Amino acid sequence: MQQTTNTILMIRPVNFRMNEQTAVNNYFQEDLDLKNSEINLKAQNEFDVFVEKLRSAGINVVVENDDILLDTPDSIFPNNWVSFHSNGDVAKYPMFAENRRKERRDEVFIRLEEDGFKIENIVDYTSAELEGVFLEGTGSIALDRVNRKAYCALSPRADEELFIEFCEDFEFSPVVFTANQTVNDERLAIYHTNVMMCLAENFAVICLDTIDDKKERKNVVKHLKQDGKEIISITEEQMHRFAGNMLQLRGKNNQLYLVMSEAAHKSLTANQIKAIEKYCPILSSSLDTIETCGGGSARCMMAEVFLPKA
Repeated sequence: MQQTTNTILMIRPVNFRMNEQTAVNNYFQEDLDLKNSEINLKAQNEFDVFVEKLRSAGINVVVENDDILLDTPDSIFPNNWVSFHSNGDVAKYPMFAENRRKERRDEVFIRLEEDGFKIENIVDYTSAELEGVFLEGTGSIALDRVNRKAYCALSPRADEELFIEFCEDFEFSPVVFTANQTVNDERLAIYHTNVMMCLAENFAVICLDTIDDKKERKNVVKHLKQDGKEIISITEEQMHRFAGNMLQLRGKNNQLYLVMSEAAHKSLTANQIKAIEKYCPILSSSLDTIETCGGGSARCMMAEVFLPKA
């Protein structure tokens, strides 16, 4: 069982813009004073440069194009609707925004099978949408695949009961907590777990300041320490620069990298960078347009593929 993979799925955008349906509880999103067509062009450019950097490091990137007919502004973030597991299982998740539900495309599965991956079984949670219940994939769930633990910050997009059901189906122990950020002097739930924490093989980057409940915070720290992970703490300010939204991947010769945006990289202190680079180099790329309009960053753009080869 491995925590990291060398293969990721990424969706190249054709209609990227600020999604008004997600902005209601994604406090990271901002409007840019640009035409949507310009925003999409900038996002495509950031996407292409990012993919090139990943491939140069020896990371296998499967790029599937978004379908222009679907009008899916957030398709660039596939990790919210699907996760791929080493036993051949695939999970499909219920999404909060109605216009994001069209992102779930079976062509993606066909493409992966054409690339030699084996899909045994699809576990479909999407009917929960009918009850207004959501769990947005590895946006909502941070998986420790080796120690079989799943971390989840509850929010309007991460339902506790459904999370527990996922943990039972996929044999993970749940670690549940609430993470908040300050919005107009109010403490409100952070929309996705993966903007405030990242689990790597030997360390975790986490914004502990967002876990207001002391007992919950202690519990999260206990689990991370129990599993031998060095805790690299970030501030709420750094989290807003997407410093929690990182993913560890394998490149050529099994070299590990911690992948993040340029904004996240620049927000880190010299000591934090040293702590990370003790384990692996950092690979970063400018994702400014995607971060500003999409309210998501590098980690959200990459759906890890752990499927077995056929």
